Amino acid sequence: MYLAKKATTNKLSPSASTTIREYLMPENSVSGAVAEIRGKYPEIGFAVNQICKELVYIISGAGKLVTKKKTVVFSRGDSLFIAKGEAFYWEGNFTMYMVTVPKFDPKQHIVL
Repeated sequence: MYLAKKATTNKLSPSASTTIREYLMPENSVSGAVAEIRGKYPEIGFAVNQICKELVYIISGAGKLVTKKKTVVFSRGDSLFIAKGEAFYWEGNFTMYMVTVPKFDPKQHIVL
């Protein structure tokens, strides 16, 4: 077992509209983070996780997840799944908890 305290999170701002707190753990098979999006991420184009699958739970707010094939509207309490290799972007004002499998590595996250 391992406890990751909020006080030890790694805070990132990948864009002006997005803040992420990574909960650092010594486990390579999975990782978790809380993201706040106030606008659009990525700001231009689509993001793609080349290796990671992503499972998301919406803590608060509402928005939409857009892929090249589909747009879904979500709100607090909803959960979404993004497959590896799927191009997507987020839009709205919301906070979400993200679980990635395997552990998130920014090198595998690209913006098209």
